[in-house]
Amino acid sequence: MRAEVQDWYSSRSFQGSVFDRQDLTARKQGQRVSVVLPAKNEAATIGAIVTALRTELMEEVPLLDEIIVIDSNSTDDTSTVAAAAGATIAHQDQILPDTGCIPGKGEALWKSLAVASGDIIVFIDADLQGFNAQFAVGLLGPLLTDPQVHFVKSYYDRPLDDGVKVMPAGGGRVTELVARPLLNLFWPELAGVVQPLAGEYAGRRSLLECIPFVSGYGVEIGMLIDVLETVGLDGMAQVDLGERRHRNSTDGELARMALQIQLTVQARLHRRGLAPAAPHTVELTQFLRDGENYIGDTTAIGVSERPPMLEVGHHWSTTGEWV
Repeated sequence: MRAEVQDWYSSRSFQGSVFDRQDLTARKQGQRVSVVLPAKNEAATIGAIVTALRTELMEEVPLLDEIIVIDSNSTDDTSTVAAAAGATIAHQDQILPDTGCIPGKGEALWKSLAVASGDIIVFIDADLQGFNAQFAVGLLGPLLTDPQVHFVKSYYDRPLDDGVKVMPAGGGRVTELVARPLLNLFWPELAGVVQPLAGEYAGRRSLLECIPFVSGYGVEIGMLIDVLETVGLDGMAQVDLGERRHRNSTDGELARMALQIQLTVQARLHRRGLAPAAPHTVELTQFLRDGENYIGDTTAIGVSERPPMLEVGHHWSTTGEWV
């Protein structure tokens, strides 16, 4: 790492466990904090996550002001379970209806800015197993203790469950094979980010509303690059949250994620004049064993991008209308 990146890593990397929820509550000083959970068919895990956040960080200590689940067209009981646990439910296709609806996590995060009222917004994935409410506390720590920090990324150990046994590491394959090499090559300032594709992060509304959101799996790497270019490395921090367990993806699913990440990076390199424009869609052919032969399976992979929310100018009013 460059010397300045090593300095950032040393001064802007924190242990999530050291932050005290009561101390952070006292430091809010009138700021509202929203937790947003994008969810699609996560009925099995969403209830425990919402319950932990509500009981520990709203009832026992008033650190959070609202918990919002953005339901991305679930076909299971995600919304029912989350509402029973105490979350506010917003359906992705009903938020900013005049803008349409694009499939993917990035769309849910972007539209959440029109629903959430927080000055600080914490994003947490809805498929986490054995969830610890200290995740939210850790992410809020640098933002509530240092006004120069505008964005906080999580990092953690990622066990890999292959269906037979759980290995202590190996759950970050796309990070190590795709995201980290690209960032080290083109954005070496981000070489100190331990988990660039981590799904848990937090930011100030003033920052999140002025950056674009990629619609699919490129949302994390796109946001990381855009945050760097907006507030610089000194405006960023990262927090060690210990261990993160969730449903692991297959190699085929990871390949499709990897291509979306590469398309997102290409779009940002094009913005800097370093690459041609990324194609709207790319055909990805993967092969599956069928007896003695392999059968090709082709999927159209693409990414789209939502503009900064400040350019849209809509929000959900207290009277229940879009204004």
